[in-house]
Formats: sequence, C-alpha cells, structure tokens
Amino acid sequence: MSKIIGRIILTASVSFIVSGCVLAPKGTSEEQAAARKAGKSYTHPFEQRTIPDLPSNPTWRDVLQRALLANGDLESAYFEWSAALARIPQVANYPNTNLAPSFSYMFSSQRMKSFDRTTVNVGFDPMENLSFPTKVAKAGKVALDEARAAGKRFEATKFEIQRKVLTGYLDLALHEEQIRIQRDNVSLMKLMSDSASDRVGAGGAPQDLLRAQTQYRLAENQLATMESEHMTMRSTLNAMLARDPRAPLDLPQTLPPPRPLAADDAHLLALATDNNPDLARLAHQVAGRQDALELARMAYIPDINPIAGFTGGLSQMIGAMVVLPTTIPEIKGKIDESRAMLRSTQAMLRQTRADRAASFVAALYAMRSAERQSAVFQDAILPRAQQTLASMRQAYAAGTASFTDLIDTQRTLLDVRLMIAEARMEREKRLAELEALAGIDIETLAAPATQPTTKPTEVH
Repeated sequence: MSKIIGRIILTASVSFIVSGCVLAPKGTSEEQAAARKAGKSYTHPFEQRTIPDLPSNPTWRDVLQRALLANGDLESAYFEWSAALARIPQVANYPNTNLAPSFSYMFSSQRMKSFDRTTVNVGFDPMENLSFPTKVAKAGKVALDEARAAGKRFEATKFEIQRKVLTGYLDLALHEEQIRIQRDNVSLMKLMSDSASDRVGAGGAPQDLLRAQTQYRLAENQLATMESEHMTMRSTLNAMLARDPRAPLDLPQTLPPPRPLAADDAHLLALATDNNPDLARLAHQVAGRQDALELARMAYIPDINPIAGFTGGLSQMIGAMVVLPTTIPEIKGKIDESRAMLRSTQAMLRQTRADRAASFVAALYAMRSAERQSAVFQDAILPRAQQTLASMRQAYAAGTASFTDLIDTQRTLLDVRLMIAEARMEREKRLAELEALAGIDIETLAAPATQPTTKPTEVH
C-alpha cells in the first residue's frame, strides 16, 4: 500500500513540475491589459487594415488621427512593448529548467520480473539548475520593469509623432496664409506698376515705372518660390501620414483656431515632471536596475535540484543535489556591473529631469510670448492699421495723398496680417511641444471627464 501511495505522490509531483507556472510579479496583468488596449489598431497586418483617408479640407485632428493610425515608428514601439511583456513568462516560469527523465534496464541471470529490473529516475536538466523561487520571481520583476519602460517609450513616441505632425500641419497652414498674403501683395505691386505706367504716359519720370516693375517682378518671383516650397512641405506631411507624396492636401482657407488651454503655468510646470514619458521610462529603468542588483546578489543563494526514481516494485528513492555558489569572482563582478548600471541610469534620470524642466520652461515662455504678440497685433496694431488705411483712402479720394502712399499703407496692413499669423502658429507649435514634454493632451486639461487621446485608437 505504501508503495502505491509513493508512486501516486511521485506521479502528482511530476505532473505539477511538467505543467509549471509563472511567478509573474504584481502589476503584470495591468500592464498586459494596457498593452492590449493600445494595440487594438495593430490586430491585423498593415496591408489588411482599413485606414480612413483624409476628408476634404482636413483639420489638425483629422491629420493627427490618420498619422497615429498609420505611423510605422509608433507601431514598432508598440510591438517592442509587446515583446518586452512576452519576456516575463520566459524568465518567471517555474520550474525554470526542463525535466530530464532517465531509464535503465538491468540484465541478470536471476529470475526477476522485467518490471523489477527497470529503473526510472526523474530529475532536472543537468545543464541548467533549478533556481530558487525567489530568484525566478525577481527575474520576472526585472522583466516587468523593462516592459513598463517599453510602454512609456511607446507613449513618448506617440507624443513625439504628435508634435511632428502638428508642427508640419501648422507650418503648412502658415505657409498657405503667407501665400495668400503674398498674392495680395503681388496684386498691389501690379497696381503700382500700372499706375506708374500711366504716369509715364502722362509725362512722369520713367524711373518710377522701372522701380515699380522691378518690385512687381520680385514679388511674382517670391510668390512662385513660395508655391514651390509649398509642394515640398505638403509632400513631407503626406509622408508622415503614409500617403502618396503627390496626394492632394488642401487645408481650410483660414488658419486653425487657437486650442484652448485651461491650466495655468503652475499646473503646467507640475505636469512637466509628473507625466513626462521619458522621465517615467527612466524611472522604470532605475527600478529595473535596482531589481537587477538584488537578483545579482541572490546568486549567493544555493540552488537545489531534486531527484526521484524507482526500481520496479523493489524500491523508491528521492534525493537532491545542492549547487553551491563557488564562482565568487563572477558573482562579485555581476554585482559590481549591476551597481554601476544602476548609478548610470540614476545619473541619466537626474540630468534628463533637469533638461526636460529647462526645455519645458523655455517652451512655456515662448508660447506665452507668442500669445502676447498675437494679442498686441490683433487688438492694438491691426485696428490702427485698418484705420490708417481707411483714412488714406479718403485722402487719396480727396486728392491729398498719393497713390504710392495708399499702396504703402495697404502693404503695411498685409505685414500686420503676416505677423499675426506667424505669432498664432508659433503659439500652437509651442503648445504641441509642451504636450510632448508633459506627456499629456491639453484637451484632457480643458475637459477632465473626456478620455485622454494617448493611444492611436482614441484620437477623434
């Protein structure tokens, strides 16, 4: 009876060892759930996906949505995150080594049953020791730290792509506004040239005509150059959207309205250090280095390889082989290496935090300066320029002002329009930079109840 019970226990132990388990650290399931949510757009290969094309006159939201769905760098960062998560069960699997059963048969002239001449031993692969469970659990913690860092790298990639796409869109919108202003300027130069031609016909100085024609031709040439540059900028933005470089991309005829920003500067500065994905990635790397250092110290813990077997119905046996850590120089070297890598990552985190804070403050000041300039030109200078133009038109109609003075006043108004457009777009670009540095979408600050657009499938 005892033999039967022993065999049952041996069989149950072998079954458990063969099935194995994963000593996954706390937080693994949450990280896996976050990765599954972020990867919904990447369920099918790129060739089998249906990515909606842009509507006519797309807004920045339309452009950004397509960019996040089609960008290869973002998809690559996601699968690096997924691969890092897949390494957790590889290193946290327990038992961490394979079974190595052995079989032997004893030949004898004695009259024994074949079963009693059979010896079966079950042990672990002698090429790899059975690690102590705490070592395996700690290795899983190191892998989770690396996966979390990869997740933050994916988030940082998302915001960097968002910054580039928004900057490209805003540059293109500004350039189109500059082209529209330049066309108005060309029309003014043509009027001045025609007026000078009429004055020469009435006995005026030919030098005025030559000067007016020269300015008109220069304005035309500048317009042609700007239209050529516009094609290049459109091709660059199309490349970010995974579209044909020659595909049409007609933006709205007016500049995009300013994006509202509800948070004050103090709140924004707090976000710069609390949510920056690069800083979070480095923080996870520091945690991973700390766990790696502890894992290196655990090499002093002996490993135990159990063995079990039986010889027919005659005997059963169990045993264990203890593996003592005698490679002391190697263990010390790994500990010193892990400690050095930890110090290196801590220093990198400290310096990156300072750099990001400085970059954030600079971008914040630049954005506020652009807002101030836009407000000054829009509220103070533009109305005065418009009033000056209206007065000049009345004076010209009354014969007290020359045509050249009228044209110069109109050109001043065009310059004011150009300065307003440049200040507005500069503000929007700096805002996109702040988003990338803070790792947060400003729409979530304006409306906290809405879902953050930090994943490709959540951009609307």
